[in-house]
Amino acid sequence: MNGTPRLRSAFPATPDGSASKPRAGGIPLPELPSVTAGTGSDPNAPLIPFNVLDAPSQRLYVSAFYVALMTWRTYDYLRIVSDQTDSLWLFMKWVAIDGVFLYGLPGLKIPWLEWSSSSMTVLFLLHSFLNGVLMFRIPIPIGAVLAALTKVFYDRELAISGRSVKASSILHNASLILGKQIIHILPEGSAVLNPEGKPFCIDNSKVTIDLPLRINQTNPTLIELLRIDLETNLNETITISSKEVSKLNKQAIKALGKVGQGSPRELRYPVKKTGIYRLQRVVDESGLEVQRSLRDTLVVACPSASVKAAPQDRCKGQLSDFFLQVDATPPMKIKYSKVINEEDYGFAFLNIHPDNLVSPLVQQPVGGALVRTGPGASQDVSFARAQHVEIPLNETLSISGRWQYRIEEVHDACGNIVNYTHHDEPTSRPSIAHLEQDFIVHNRPTVLFDGCSPMDPLNVAKGRSRTLPIRIGTTGSRLDSEASKYHISYSVTPLDGETRSENFIADGKYLSKRASEPGSYTLQSISTDFCSGEVLEPTTCLLLNPPEPEVVITSENINDKCAGSDKSIGLLIDLDLIGSPPFKVTYKIQHGSRVSLKVQTIDRMRSQLELKPTSAGKYTYEFVQISDSIYGTRDIPTVVFEQDVKPPASASFTDHSRTRDACLGEPLILEVALWGEPPWILEYELVHGGKRQKTRTENIHDPTYRIDTGHLNVGGEYILGLTSVVDKSGCKQFLDQTRTVHVRHQRPQASFGQIENKRKTLTLEDRKVELPVRLTGEPPWSLRYRNIEEPEKEPAMRILQSTNDIIQVQKAGIYEIVEFRDAVCPGSVDSTTNQFKVEWISRPTIEVVESETIRLIGSKYIKNDVCQGDEESMEISLRGSPPFGVKYEQHLKPQKGSTSIAKKELNPALGSASITMDTTHAGAYEYKFTELGDHYYDHNRRKFAPLVVQQKVNSRPTARFTDSGKTYNYCKDEAAVDESIPVFLEGAPPFQLEIGIRGQTNPKPEIFSVPKIPTNDFKFQIPHRYLEVGTHTLTIRNVIDSHGCQRITEFEGSSVQVSVANPPEIIPLESTTDYCVGDRISYRLSGTPAFNVFYTFDGTDKKAIEKSTSFRRLAETPGTFTITAIADTASNKMCKTKTEIIKVIHGLPTVRISKGRISEVDIHEGGEAEILFEFTGIPPFEFSWTRSTNAARGKNSHIIETKSAVSQTHSMSMSAHEEGTYEVVSIKDKYCGFTTRAIAGKTGQQLLTFE
Repeated sequence: MNGTPRLRSAFPATPDGSASKPRAGGIPLPELPSVTAGTGSDPNAPLIPFNVLDAPSQRLYVSAFYVALMTWRTYDYLRIVSDQTDSLWLFMKWVAIDGVFLYGLPGLKIPWLEWSSSSMTVLFLLHSFLNGVLMFRIPIPIGAVLAALTKVFYDRELAISGRSVKASSILHNASLILGKQIIHILPEGSAVLNPEGKPFCIDNSKVTIDLPLRINQTNPTLIELLRIDLETNLNETITISSKEVSKLNKQAIKALGKVGQGSPRELRYPVKKTGIYRLQRVVDESGLEVQRSLRDTLVVACPSASVKAAPQDRCKGQLSDFFLQVDATPPMKIKYSKVINEEDYGFAFLNIHPDNLVSPLVQQPVGGALVRTGPGASQDVSFARAQHVEIPLNETLSISGRWQYRIEEVHDACGNIVNYTHHDEPTSRPSIAHLEQDFIVHNRPTVLFDGCSPMDPLNVAKGRSRTLPIRIGTTGSRLDSEASKYHISYSVTPLDGETRSENFIADGKYLSKRASEPGSYTLQSISTDFCSGEVLEPTTCLLLNPPEPEVVITSENINDKCAGSDKSIGLLIDLDLIGSPPFKVTYKIQHGSRVSLKVQTIDRMRSQLELKPTSAGKYTYEFVQISDSIYGTRDIPTVVFEQDVKPPASASFTDHSRTRDACLGEPLILEVALWGEPPWILEYELVHGGKRQKTRTENIHDPTYRIDTGHLNVGGEYILGLTSVVDKSGCKQFLDQTRTVHVRHQRPQASFGQIENKRKTLTLEDRKVELPVRLTGEPPWSLRYRNIEEPEKEPAMRILQSTNDIIQVQKAGIYEIVEFRDAVCPGSVDSTTNQFKVEWISRPTIEVVESETIRLIGSKYIKNDVCQGDEESMEISLRGSPPFGVKYEQHLKPQKGSTSIAKKELNPALGSASITMDTTHAGAYEYKFTELGDHYYDHNRRKFAPLVVQQKVNSRPTARFTDSGKTYNYCKDEAAVDESIPVFLEGAPPFQLEIGIRGQTNPKPEIFSVPKIPTNDFKFQIPHRYLEVGTHTLTIRNVIDSHGCQRITEFEGSSVQVSVANPPEIIPLESTTDYCVGDRISYRLSGTPAFNVFYTFDGTDKKAIEKSTSFRRLAETPGTFTITAIADTASNKMCKTKTEIIKVIHGLPTVRISKGRISEVDIHEGGEAEILFEFTGIPPFEFSWTRSTNAARGKNSHIIETKSAVSQTHSMSMSAHEEGTYEVVSIKDKYCGFTTRAIAGKTGQQLLTFE
């Protein structure tokens, strides 16, 4: 055996330290030489060799050392108790000592003390726990543990007979209820309509939907559905016959296949009408109704959305102005997208919640009962009807090109979603035209005269025509490619006739409108097939037929001044011209036989040709042709001058500029310098329109003469020429000094242009607006204007550089041009076009809807006070362009603590919204609407005055007893002075208090009301009419303060006890006189212990001594128990109070099922089994039985249902048709009862009473 190998953890055999003994009767073996084991020879050898100290001695020394450590540990513990030394240091010391000792012990390799590392760890933890208990003086409830153990092993108490009995043997008597009935039955089926709560809808493309009906563990033969019509609110019962059910069942089984044969089947019943569907009745093959759940399925009209048709063509700057139409069960939601010139601008959601909508679909998900049916029930299903809502979309079309709005999705309140982006189901959505609104935004055309104006007329020869220089443009970057034709209207005012209007059509590439009639051509309007345009300056073109070129030729000899008049040195030819310069005059010079042709170019209306030949002789000058800038070459009557080849006075203009500008209706004054000897005679002429006005002025003595032309009332070109001058010598000198004067045909004019054919615009507040101004004349222009609605301000002035300029304004009002002039002349303002009206789009506003509960006081809305936890809301009204963006702050200043702020926001799609007000905390609430925006305006804190709504949420009052749990002593004698009970109340006085007084003999509390309590600290006394002898529990049931706020504290308030006593006195704790075996009959003793209680039981007088204030005995057998007297120690037990408290103790009833045996019965579904109950006791009998699951082997059953029944006789039979294990759990007769398991938190028997 010693040679058997051992495990490392096993205890080794104790080595024998003595020498080997010789075998009995044998020859002793020779001794082997002893060998000392080296450290490296045997790894399992002990640290101290056994030949030095054997194993038992080593174990003895280790044990003694461990006892010494425990003694030292106990000494340290006692020192902690007496000296209060440091516990932590001692705890750490002993943990270290135990660690060294326990983990070092295996290193000695002493047999029987070589434990595993896990064992050592457990021992170390146990020692650490012991160190903590001792060093930290943790108390161990040894007394309580011993008492509990004593209670377990010695469960006895005093009975009425005076001896100790074991209560458990009486209370847990299993022989009182015997027997069990086990019934096996097929499981019951179930039916559920639309188990997954899916939404359903019907429309023209989906006229039929299949309602899912889940069937489990049954084969139905008849199904009835209840349908409530959404339009008429009327009920309709739909009966699915057996034939139809069979067909649906086959389809469901086929859909499941072989794999899902045991799974629940799902019948799919087609319906074609909207309504609320409810599974009303399902009958199976046995004729019984199948269990069903109350669940409504809502079938509505599918949500749909479309675009209300609007014209496709729009002009730049117009509003989109169209409507989205939604037909769905509200509230609904619509999603639409926007694409501009093939660039995606994203999508937006619109939530539509019609006004005054109250729908259970908002408050709960689809599923469950949506309406109540039956007599007297309200059956309004209007919330499920589809409503038609039109949502306006107004957006400025600021970009030219193609705009597209498209409806993407529409949702209804049931969860039905119609997605119009799924192109794989074209039949499930309406025509694409109903979902999209396309706009082609066209640029507006512009028109003006290019290179022609009243200041720069267009000259045309008589009898000829010329193309009018009309230029067509656009307000955008390029011409509208869709606009192939332009409709232009203009007026023609002939020089000698009445004004008439004409129209013509032009395309964007070629413009071929020719005119030949002289007069004023004024552009009036331009438009395309889509948009009206703007007429820019210059709007007027003046067409003239200048006169044909003519010339009047006169001559005068040039004589040598020194030689006198007899000697001619040349010929001075005067050319007076009519026409359009420059002129070309052709003449011939003949000298002898030589003839030369000369052409003289003249750029004015008068000229002198000085012919001074270089050689003497006879010269002949012949003028033959003339031409100007308009007409071609024309022959003139032959004019011939002959000359035989023989310093005069002089005059010239002081202004060296050859041309001057003049204003229409104003005179022109030019200065002329004269040379020679005064007086002078000056001849000059003014040529205009082919007419010549000659003037001769004599007796001029001043060398500077001012020529005044008078008022020039006709526009055009004037030629002022100096013709001759004569001085004192009488020598007349011809002059060729001329000045061209351009007189405007009309005064400069200023007017406002049009924006979208109106001198009126609507814009956002404080946004800069550019008002178009149309000007005629010479730049720069000086314009003064004012806002009529600001008469106190001086007119503003602007310097403008373009005929089609703008002035920038930023305020609303009517702007009027009051004064105007161009670079040269004052201008006129057209009274019909000198005003332009600028209006602002109204900013969004918000206001609170006033009612009886909310009113405006000063600048704030004050809402009536409410109590904490009440539901409260307010309605707000919004004006502007939806959707709106509202942000508000909720400030709470609680009655205690710091102020809190919560920021919230909402986005109403319509002009009204409801806000739920917070009442969860008491205090002063302030709702401050800080930001407001709409479709056009973002929030502007300078333009928005915050709206403030204030409401006070009053805390609910509280009440508690000042000394909760205290017992107050009352005497039955009303003349005694009773204690007052203090109550502390929080809230606004006066208070109204309800106090519940529950006595030991009266489980229903009596209500004691205290009205009009004026203070928070209140003391009261209970009237004696509410008190009986014994202990009463007082609870505060309800408290109401002056605000009307109420708090019910019946189940959470504080309580006090009131003890009412008459010394000495014995009071039964129960008012009943009838008890059962096993009950404890308890009494409360009033007086001074100890008490002597005198009683009789079944005719035997007994006496009990009770040292406490309670007297209790266990009823072990039936009989009559009567208390006859009581005496206490205060009266030296001589004052005995006579009494007669009779208690009758009844035996416990019994019940047997199936003669007290366990019986098993199998029945078919729809069948039934009879269960027999037999009773002993005093009828009537009330018993409770349970039906629990039939427990499988190795598993516990659980109770399915518990029911009660009453029998007036000692036996009763009952039919059962449901599977399970039937057993009685409690039995009651007229007086007593017994239960085998916990019912309502009580066990054992209890007293029953029948009335």
